[in-house]
Amino acid sequence: MIHIKSLEEGLLLFKALGSDIRVEIVKILVEEGSYNMNDLAKRLNITNGALTGHIKKLEECGMVQVTSEALGHGNQKMCSVRQDNILIDIGGPKKNEKVYETDIKVGHFSDCKIEPTCGLASSEKVIGEVDDPRYFAHSDRFDADILWFTRGYVEYDIPNFVPSNQKIDELSIAAELCSEAPGYNNNWPSDIYFYLNDTFLGTWTSPGDFGDVKGLFTPDWWFPLWNQYGLLKMLVINHEGVFIDGQRLSGVTVDELGLDYKKPMKLKLEVPENAEHVGGLTIFGKGFGNYNRDINIKMKYSSME
Repeated sequence: MIHIKSLEEGLLLFKALGSDIRVEIVKILVEEGSYNMNDLAKRLNITNGALTGHIKKLEECGMVQVTSEALGHGNQKMCSVRQDNILIDIGGPKKNEKVYETDIKVGHFSDCKIEPTCGLASSEKVIGEVDDPRYFAHSDRFDADILWFTRGYVEYDIPNFVPSNQKIDELSIAAELCSEAPGYNNNWPSDIYFYLNDTFLGTWTSPGDFGDVKGLFTPDWWFPLWNQYGLLKMLVINHEGVFIDGQRLSGVTVDELGLDYKKPMKLKLEVPENAEHVGGLTIFGKGFGNYNRDINIKMKYSSME
């Protein structure tokens, strides 16, 4: 997901999509998945040079990516869509709106119950042994910048330092996520369940475990046939319900959850064994994936009086 927080931040994207041909390119790539550059130029009835210019603008704003594939006697350039969603949030905090923001490192979970395939790694090395759940209890787990498992859950304590006598009007949680397949598999759906204080918030189905190209921030030592990047997902709980990337998940509200300055909060991400799609979960933090960010928490709050 591309998350645009201001008009200035979105200039490259707006300019890139301000062309009928580039919009058509994105539509074709969404429909086809990936496309040979030569064939795409023929389909659009433009020269290869003209197509290269259009693709470069779409690459610069993060919409598409170009890779080389060895076919026959040479390499062919293939292009595909990099992002699945665009979230434009240009309003910023309203006047007098108060916001508390914090980050949680991927390895700072307070509880877990997981099954292989599984593992953890910092940006420098794998922590312990792959597919051995015991290392999720090892002290080195606090250094983890990526973790993955097939079934089970991880739970995080959300730091709540909202000032006294304040109620929480909106809680947003952003994280880079994908499925967990042996090796990787871009078509590997997995149902990710979200809970806050053991209240079920809703489910998002990850489409796959992505490894077709290297993640922008994934370290060079990372194994090429392992997951490389995820999708940036934003979960929001407010007075109207629960939403993910702007789409409604459920009717659970912050009022029902009773969120305020003294309320402890636990976020749980689970892949239960009875889910329709048991395809695991990978959580990316700083030093991995396409976004170079930990789990981000924002709380909008106002006086209880």
